[in-house]
Amino acid sequence: MNSNNIVLRVEDIHKSFGDKEVLRGISFDVVKGETKVFIGPSGTGKSTLLRCINQLTIPDRGRVWLDDEEITNSGTRINYFRQKIGMVFQNYYLFDHLTALKNVELALLKVRGMNKEEAREKALTELRQVGLEDWADHYPAELSGGQAQRVSIARALAMDPEVILFDEPTSALDPELTREVLEVMKRLAQQGMTMLVVTHEMGFACSVATEILFMENGVVAERGTPDLLTHDPQFTRMKNFIGQFNSYRGG
Repeated sequence: MNSNNIVLRVEDIHKSFGDKEVLRGISFDVVKGETKVFIGPSGTGKSTLLRCINQLTIPDRGRVWLDDEEITNSGTRINYFRQKIGMVFQNYYLFDHLTALKNVELALLKVRGMNKEEAREKALTELRQVGLEDWADHYPAELSGGQAQRVSIARALAMDPEVILFDEPTSALDPELTREVLEVMKRLAQQGMTMLVVTHEMGFACSVATEILFMENGVVAERGTPDLLTHDPQFTRMKNFIGQFNSYRGG
C-alpha cells in the first residue's frame, strides 16, 4: 500500500440505522497530501462516513486501513489509530473550564505523555499555526465561534496526525467567521496535510480539493477533480446540486 503513498484506504463501507440504509458501499483511497472533499444533500451519509473511518460509528460491513494496518476490528488499538486520525467536528467540543492553551495541551499530557513544558510549547506552536497564540489564556466563552473552531483544529494538529477529518467545520458559523476557519484549512492543505472534508462551502471545495466526491443516497454518485467538475458535462448530478445549493444560498 505504501508504495503508492496511500495513507488511508476505505473499502465497501455499509451502515444502517434501523431500516434506513445510510451508507451503501463506499470505497476510496487517500494519497498522502491529498484533500478529498465530500459534498451532497443533507442526510446522505457524509458525516456517518467520517465517523465510520475513525470508528466512532462502527460500520456494518467494510474495512478501513491506515497505512498497512486495519483500523476496523482493531479492538483496544483504536486509541492508537485515533491519535493518527484527527477529527474536527461541527461543534467544537472544547472544555469550558479550560483555556484555549489547556484544551490543546490536555491530550498531549494524557495521551502522548509529554511533560508540562513540552506540552505547553507544542500547544503554543499549534495555536500560532491557527493564528491564536495571543488568545491562549482565554476560555471558550471568551472566544468567537471561529476562534473556538480554530482551537479545535489546533488540538487535532497537536497530535501530529497523518490524516485530519473535518465534519462540516463551518456549518455553525456566520460567513465572516467561516472565512477565517477556511483560511486555516486552505493553509493546511497547501502545507501538505492529508484531509477529508465534509462541507457545503463550494468555493473552498473547488479551490482546495484534490478530488470532490458527490454523495447521494448513501453512495458516491460522481467524483472528479474540481476542474473536471467545472468543465465536463457528464457531472450532471453534482452540477444540479451545486446550482440548487447556490440558488438556496442566494449566490
